[in-house]
Amino acid sequence: MEIINALYPLLRSPKKIVITTHQKPDGDAMGSSLGLYHFLVKMNHDVTVVSPTNWADFLSWLPGVEAVIDFEAKQNTAIEKLNQADIIFCLDFNIFYRTKNVEKYLAASNAVKVLIDHHEQPQVSAFQYGISDINKSSTCEMVYDFIIQSENPELLDLNIATCLYTGTMTDTGSFRFPATSASVHRMVAHFKDMGLQHTPIHEQVYDSFLENRLRFIGHALLNRMDVLYEYNTAVMAISRDDIIKYDIKTGDTEGLVNYLLTIKGIKFGAIVIDRNEERKWSFRSKGDFDVNEFARNHFEGGGHKNAAGGRSSQHLEKTLAHFYEVLPKYKNELE
Repeated sequence: MEIINALYPLLRSPKKIVITTHQKPDGDAMGSSLGLYHFLVKMNHDVTVVSPTNWADFLSWLPGVEAVIDFEAKQNTAIEKLNQADIIFCLDFNIFYRTKNVEKYLAASNAVKVLIDHHEQPQVSAFQYGISDINKSSTCEMVYDFIIQSENPELLDLNIATCLYTGTMTDTGSFRFPATSASVHRMVAHFKDMGLQHTPIHEQVYDSFLENRLRFIGHALLNRMDVLYEYNTAVMAISRDDIIKYDIKTGDTEGLVNYLLTIKGIKFGAIVIDRNEERKWSFRSKGDFDVNEFARNHFEGGGHKNAAGGRSSQHLEKTLAHFYEVLPKYKNELE
């Protein structure tokens, strides 16, 4: 994989470009994709954003989101765009399988593939150009760097800034996680100097849910949380019945796992949600406990040291039992 700066000459003439990201895209995935989209459009490229699945309603206000193609909803159109692409940007994922049904089309494509990502252990052999930096706060910050270091930094505008701020804000926990470096604050200062209004962005992302979500969170905290103080761990299991009862949609469980780390003394929080086709795990930690390794070793997942995800094809009860079974192995690390 060549360094991403070597890509700039290829962008001097118009290209057909597809930008894609991981399934169930979060704020960083959608923000980085749309931020890059606006930049490349201003460079006169023919650009399409393809999301492998739908996304949370609280991201549907982002500038340009109406142009995003949901692969599952418009598969033929998405496949056509992927097949025609000269360049495919892969954002906020490091291995093709995280794009779900888009994976086989990425693998088969003859397009130049470009990685911009901050997760550990990337599939570097799959990309011709790219950058993988686990020390970056977010893929949005990396797209900002890509724009600023390009031949056209003057094309940065408020639409781009809004998208990139949104993803950086959500991936840093509103700028409180350790990855919130000085460079993040310098980027935000740049956006503010441009005239970015941050309060409406926070309101769109955090203050636009329906009543049922708040009632669901109360139910989950009261009835689905197990605190294991001997391991400084809290775990929550959300059943399919819970999802149906409270009419939970994509994005409604976003951030729920973080509640577990607000308990004094808890270093490891985990939540498993019974989705239709599989059970999805989210892991968060404080300090030195590495949930990336935990997810890779036990739940077919990965991510960052303090934030990772996983999956299981087992029933909810069995995958939860497996969690309880392996947890004692980490007792010393969690003390």
